Amino acid sequence: MNDFDQARKQMVDCQIRPADVTDRRLIAAFMTVPRHLFTPRARIASAYADVEVATGDKRTMMRPRDLAKLIHAAEVQPDELVLDIACGRGYSTAILSHMAETVVGLDDDEDGLSRASGLLADIGADNAVIITGDPKLGVPAQGPFDVIFVNGSVSAVPQAWLDQLAPGGRLVAIVRKGPVGKATVFTRSAAGIGERIVFDATARLLPGFEPEPGFAF
Repeated sequence: MNDFDQARKQMVDCQIRPADVTDRRLIAAFMTVPRHLFTPRARIASAYADVEVATGDKRTMMRPRDLAKLIHAAEVQPDELVLDIACGRGYSTAILSHMAETVVGLDDDEDGLSRASGLLADIGADNAVIITGDPKLGVPAQGPFDVIFVNGSVSAVPQAWLDQLAPGGRLVAIVRKGPVGKATVFTRSAAGIGERIVFDATARLLPGFEPEPGFAF
């Protein structure tokens, strides 16, 4: 076992398992996907630490704990179609590819997405595809989606995302209107959209998803 393998195992044992993440498929995904490959070279020492990792342009990789808990809350099934919004360098897409039948990663950073596509190919994530587009709009042409995963926090969930949920579909996002965000599961049913808060998190707001003027932080 090399140093990165040992660090990855420690990340799972010390950060993810104690956070009530019990899905064996999800734990196996975190044990398998090499997070350090998706981390900027200058910050590779922090790849498996319990911190957000800056990737540039006000973007970060979520803390492993928060990422794992949010995916766990989505209850992704092996036959489902997942949209990974603001996928960045593709780490969350790689994890989700172990959980779902197909994953569509969406972001507006063309350089970053080119890198993400290469990394996903390198690790054999053949059921994942990366698309360039406006994260606020989602990818209606590829939906409806069984799960929509938002890789960061937002002040509000756009209606366009909710409209792309399949019946019974779940959208998971950290909704943040103050210092602490609320990881929230939105579920589409015949009665409309329901929501429930699952845990507190402080993930950085995604660029373009800041609160309207008048909200105080």
